[in-house]
Amino acid sequence: MALRLRRYTRLLLVLLMASGLNACALFQARDPINITVIGFEPLAGQELEMRMAVKMRVQNPNEQAIDYNGIALDLEVNGQPLAAGVSDQQGHIGRYGEQVVVVPISITAFSFLRQAYGLGQLDTLQGMPYVLRGKLAGGLFGTVRFTEQGKLDLPKGASLGW
Repeated sequence: MALRLRRYTRLLLVLLMASGLNACALFQARDPINITVIGFEPLAGQELEMRMAVKMRVQNPNEQAIDYNGIALDLEVNGQPLAAGVSDQQGHIGRYGEQVVVVPISITAFSFLRQAYGLGQLDTLQGMPYVLRGKLAGGLFGTVRFTEQGKLDLPKGASLGW
């Protein structure tokens, strides 16, 4: 009886070690994805908000494809939060592939006033430094986070006057 118990214990230990090694393969290090903001397009807003569509080129420099089922963005301008946006769109970016993704963001009048107060008189955000943080949601272990920095290049028709 004791001999059988030892054999089962050893077998269980071997199986646990094998499954542990298999789990390590799931957590392979990924190279960070490359995000390039390629444009902002004005959208219809409501009352005290301005809406824009952020167009991003997402490049996957990895051997594993990325499947996502939601996107979240936070836009910071000149060190202050300015806009946020989410989208429940789904997509697939193949291994060593790329895709253009469009996400709507909202800028409230209060966020804009905070920017204006921090910079004195402000009638445009053109050329201001920005940081775009976001994630491509992909489940428990598939979520991919990213950060992009640059200077704002807003479309000519984007008015910031409310």
